[in-house]
Amino acid sequence: MAGAQLARERPGHTLQPTALVHEVYLRLARERKIEWTNRAHFFGACVRMMRRILVDHARRRQARKRAGGATLLGLDSAGASVRGDNGAVDLIALDRAMECLESLNPRQCQVVEMRFFAGLSIEETAESLGLASRTVKLDWTKARAWLHRELTRGKP
Repeated sequence: MAGAQLARERPGHTLQPTALVHEVYLRLARERKIEWTNRAHFFGACVRMMRRILVDHARRRQARKRAGGATLLGLDSAGASVRGDNGAVDLIALDRAMECLESLNPRQCQVVEMRFFAGLSIEETAESLGLASRTVKLDWTKARAWLHRELTRGKP
């Protein structure tokens, strides 16, 4: 999952897949009271942690630059059609949009996390979340459309 995610990052990204996995492990290890109920619960926690790490990394990088320079990545590799003019999306803007999506439809947000951040297929996402493949496919389509609208709002 980490390798797939970092392959979509900008060229020259300073995080390596092993470092990302180690950081996820360290953060999860600090949470001593987690009782894993099933595989989906574990994957969900890992994916959310990976998302937080990547967004935090992008924010630190952007703060260092002070002139913008947001971390860009494409949503193509997981089959998404949400793209900006340059074929990429701002990770920080995506995170903000996903937070909003989560408040509106938590299941669709989980599907996006599993498909985009974990790189799981429709079938793997369905199995992981305990849903039908058709439901995941529908949620994925709706979530991509919603995210596209949110990320392109106000752009010509």
